[in-house]
Amino acid sequence: MRERSLRRANWYRHVLAVNAPPALAAWLVSPGSLTAKLKGHSQAFRVQVLHQHPAICLADEAAALGLHRPGRALEREVLLRCDNTPVVFAHTVVPMSADASDWPLFSALGERSLGTTLFGDPLVARGPLEYARLGASHPLARRARAAMLAQGLRVPEERLLYARRCLYRRRQGTLLVTEVFLPQVQALVPAAATTPNTR
Repeated sequence: MRERSLRRANWYRHVLAVNAPPALAAWLVSPGSLTAKLKGHSQAFRVQVLHQHPAICLADEAAALGLHRPGRALEREVLLRCDNTPVVFAHTVVPMSADASDWPLFSALGERSLGTTLFGDPLVARGPLEYARLGASHPLARRARAAMLAQGLRVPEERLLYARRCLYRRRQGTLLVTEVFLPQVQALVPAAATTPNTR
């Protein structure tokens, strides 16, 4: 069965609708740059690029992007790692209708953080956050689990994964970022709390 025919996720504007564990809910609703928060909870933060190439956007992304049906987009998927542990699976799509002036740095990001680019650009307008629980059959849940398995880590299929997404606009372009929070994110503590006292 093709991914776009699988069951869509239900996306909500309020985090209480997904009934996330308190430790995860705090990450889901965190304002500002997720990259900055993750850096503040680790000694070493890294973006691991899984791929960046043209693809068909997912069925539950089309409406958010203003498309009548799933269409071609530039897709980027990465793992965000804190102290070498994957804690977030991030999935970004940019419709092919966008041009280089809309998102001038996207195609050349490499292992740089997209979040840092978005929050540092005054032309970028950020939409409201939306939240969802992803079951095992959802394409992003499957991809996140596959990425974790490739790292030697396993997330049981019966375990729900919690995600948030946000639509960004710049000039005439749109860009949708979905962040799937992996169970390991709940173990993070502020980096200052792990720094030995040298006084």
